[in-house]
Amino acid sequence: MDTTTYKTAVTEAFNSAAASYDRMGVEFFTPMGRRLVERVNPQPGERVLDVGCGRGACLFPAAERVGATGRVLGIDIAEAMVAAAREEAGRQSLSTVDVRVMDGEHPDLPARSFNAVTGSYSVIFFPNAPAALARYADLLDDEGRLGFTSPVFTPDTFPFLPPVFTELIPRELLRNLPPQWQPAELTRRFNSWLSDPADLVRTLADAGFRAADVVDEEVAMVAESGTAWVDWSHTQGMRLLWQHLPERESGDLRDRLIAALDAMRVGDGPLTIQVPVRYVTATVAR
Repeated sequence: MDTTTYKTAVTEAFNSAAASYDRMGVEFFTPMGRRLVERVNPQPGERVLDVGCGRGACLFPAAERVGATGRVLGIDIAEAMVAAAREEAGRQSLSTVDVRVMDGEHPDLPARSFNAVTGSYSVIFFPNAPAALARYADLLDDEGRLGFTSPVFTPDTFPFLPPVFTELIPRELLRNLPPQWQPAELTRRFNSWLSDPADLVRTLADAGFRAADVVDEEVAMVAESGTAWVDWSHTQGMRLLWQHLPERESGDLRDRLIAALDAMRVGDGPLTIQVPVRYVTATVAR
């Protein structure tokens, strides 16, 4: 993988999506981030680093927990995401929150400067995420904690989407994806160390962590309608498929998804999809 090209594409995608990311009438990343912070459990006065902070799904819940005597730093490779998070911190008058543009895979920060590191749906997507975990161990003080989230990867599910989409999205559409997002490459990058909890524990131990805990929980993904979900999907992981589909196939898939998702709603109520999420926590080994 050409990591420079990959990171440039990721940066451009998230800069484009920043204005609507985790907005547009769909809830998912915010409740997932809050739950991750609950599991990491920052204490008053602690220093927290949030990697791939986006618009602040973990950043602001962490700030609530560390209080006026703590500090929270959010880093993201996308300038527009950082600008949005900084604006929200200002709106909330949170002087304890700092946000910077930085490559989370290679954080340029002092050793042992944090009590906790979080990364919700961010850390795992680095070109070499296991190597990045070791760098986070160096950033943590004694007894420092790491927490991150991941999709629950299985061989038969559509990449990064809840299991329901395995039936809704024809697998042959994957032929339109770039080589680095083809099924075999995704399996190599993600399933090889994320799908089996034992592999995850070993990876964390190699990176300098102990007491690893891997827990799968469901997060309710709530959308106002099938149309709202499809529009929102252009701002997150599935955008990679939308961007590479021919116009006719894109239109057909849009219609197919909207009809199927609206059929799952109860009356005029919202669409609710239970999404399995893997929460991983560990303590630095010193």
